[in-house]
Formats: sequence, structure tokens, C-alpha cells
Amino acid sequence: MVKFYSTTYDYDYGFSAVTLAYFLRYPNPYSRHVASTDTISRHFDPETQRLTTVRLHVKRSRIPAPVLKLLPKATLGANEDGSTQSFILEKSVVDVKQGWMHTDSRNLDWNNVLSVIERQTYRRPTAGVGANEEQRTDVDVSVTLKSRIGEQIRKRRQRWGQQATATSVMGNPEKEIVEDEPVQPGWFNSWTSGAIRSAVETISLQRTEKSQPKAQKGMSVVLARLRNGGLEGVLEGMRADREVQL
Repeated sequence: MVKFYSTTYDYDYGFSAVTLAYFLRYPNPYSRHVASTDTISRHFDPETQRLTTVRLHVKRSRIPAPVLKLLPKATLGANEDGSTQSFILEKSVVDVKQGWMHTDSRNLDWNNVLSVIERQTYRRPTAGVGANEEQRTDVDVSVTLKSRIGEQIRKRRQRWGQQATATSVMGNPEKEIVEDEPVQPGWFNSWTSGAIRSAVETISLQRTEKSQPKAQKGMSVVLARLRNGGLEGVLEGMRADREVQL
């Protein structure tokens, strides 16, 4: 089963300011877990007037205790205290002329445990709805969480079933049909893979519901710094946040 999260909100700032703040949002007081951000590529298309950027974020986090009880630390790449780091690939496309920005962020590791895809759309309000709309940007957020625990086992059993069917149809008695290996006793026996997947997705959804409001607050801090002190104010705030991290 797949879990979904979605929300909508707006910022009382113009589209240009919000898109600039998006690229300057790390670090901020609500995202000190972000260790680094690197730009992999950036391309401006003169025909479409669109800017495409690909970045890599490295985030420090602590795996929730309930997840640690379900899965071995080695599976998650976590330390003894549950701390770990993750790599997030972010792609964004900005169309200043039409007034929209689409972003797509997804984790590069832990995919065998949980895949998280977050998509955001920033839009300039429709023209003609009011003079104050120039100082507002609408945001749509959707997050898809899918656990992949047990998929390799299912795929392997499907291959075995296909091999067995093909052998039966072809009538080849010399080819031995591979049977399912018995499940070894251990931590996995007390839970089915489906139950574990559902539990991991539910815990991750709860964490997403808590983290999204913080992300919104973090952007608001960066926007306030931009309004009050310009780019210099944002950079000074970033420097102060890095010192707190250290």
C-alpha cells in the first residue's frame, strides 16, 4: 500500500521573492539537520525562458524508534543510536514568464526500505483577481511514501513461478523446478512483509505531517530575512545557522 500526504498554503510574498528564497532556504532555524547542499547542474533555456536546476542535499536524521524495532540497523545504514544521513536529489523548473515553479525531490538511499517523493508547485496568482495578489504565491505540496520491503522476495518468487510454468508447458523433465526456500527463523517471522511495509509507511507519514509545517516556517524565516536585509541579510542568517549546527 502507498501513503499520500498533500497540503496547500500561500506566502504573502511575490513569486520572484519566493523562488529566490527556495534556493536559499538551507540552512534555516527549522532545517539545521541539512548538512550540505550542492548544485549538480543548472540550465537556462532561452526559447522557453525556463531555468532547470538539479541539486543534492545531504541530511542528518534519526530513525524513529518504532522503525528500529521493526528493521535491523544494518538494513537502514544507521548507527547504534539510530542516527544516519540521507541523500536527497532535487530537480526544479522555474518559468518566471508564466509564473510557476515545479520541484521534485526524492531519496537516493533507503529505497529498499522506503521511497519518498515530494512534489511542490509554486504559482503566481491568476491575473485580475486583485492588486494585492502580486504579493502572494500559492503552493501545492504532495508527498508519496512507498515501502519496498519484501519486493525482492516477491519478484524472486514470481520468477520461480514463471520458470516452473514454462518447464511444465515445455514438458522438460530434465530441468528441475526450483521451489521456494523455507523462511529462516528470526525477526521477520513475527511480521509479514505486508504488515511491516504498512507500519513503515504509517510511521513515515506521521513524520511527514510534522515536518511539512516546519519546512513552511523555515521558508517564512528566509523570506523575512530577504525582505528586511536583502540578500546580505539571508547570507548572514545562513552563517549564523551554520554556527549553531557546529
